[in-house]
Amino acid sequence: MAPSPRGAATARKPRSTRQVADPGVDAEIAGISITSPRRVIDPASGIHKLDVVRYYERAARWLLPHLHGRPVSLVRAPRGIAGEMFFQRHNGRAPIPGVTQHEGLDPGHPPLITIDTLEALIGAAQRDVVELHTWNAQVADIEQPDRVVFDLDPDPALGWDRMIEAAEMTRDLLRELGLASFCKTSGGKGLHVVVPLVPDAGWEDAKAFARAVAQHLAASVPTQITAHMGPEHRKKRIFVDYLRNARGASTAVAYGVRARAGMGVSVPIAWDELGATTGGAQWTLHNIDERFAALASFDPWAGYAESKQRVTAGLTIGLEERGR
Repeated sequence: MAPSPRGAATARKPRSTRQVADPGVDAEIAGISITSPRRVIDPASGIHKLDVVRYYERAARWLLPHLHGRPVSLVRAPRGIAGEMFFQRHNGRAPIPGVTQHEGLDPGHPPLITIDTLEALIGAAQRDVVELHTWNAQVADIEQPDRVVFDLDPDPALGWDRMIEAAEMTRDLLRELGLASFCKTSGGKGLHVVVPLVPDAGWEDAKAFARAVAQHLAASVPTQITAHMGPEHRKKRIFVDYLRNARGASTAVAYGVRARAGMGVSVPIAWDELGATTGGAQWTLHNIDERFAALASFDPWAGYAESKQRVTAGLTIGLEERGR
């Protein structure tokens, strides 16, 4: 995940700055004709297809660095998020204009795709793509992930203060291990904690490390955190999802829209902003422009690109031994 460009940001609850399009006006964006612009994508918020397309046009300067060179999986909503949605990792029979195809990276399957340009981003939105999820590796070094992601997924009954506490615990444990981490809202219910890496370890090593972190956190506060998937384990707890670190797994991209009621956006934040956040979907298509307007003097992920760090078998084994 690339660092976000310089920009100022505050974690206070933004006032609404909704800038939605006139859904009755056809449009051509980045040379692509937008069909069915009046289609309602989210009945709860009144967002139309053209609103989503124009959001991705405005967000491109911040979003594209997080997409560039990284295999992407897509969530399409041809009939809006209240209808049937589709998850795809490859170009379909109606190819998305502008995407880059990469042969041979997914043996036995069609080429993986990357979205590297504004044309490809708008082309995806025109094909009714709402969500964009990226791998933890670049296509140039597909067998060595360059990040580890912890998806903190709460029981919906928990208060947001518990989420803040869990994210801080995750950050503190990683810091004890000598690893810098970065945080973003998920655009849904939770938070993502991201650890940038030098692409050195393989997929299994990265996943083993992530599992060891999740299990250590769960062992430390078993009444608050679980490392086991499933609603029965997550009751009154936060699931630290380490499974997103397997080969082929993906995570919602920074500045990407989520296909959920309200149309939340996944937004990078600085650690000192965390305490003032109000939820995983604090920013939505209705107020995200206030966050963008603030991105002028402060980079919430300052230092991301300069974080030259590795996870090793020794680090994982040491963590596992601490939890015994």
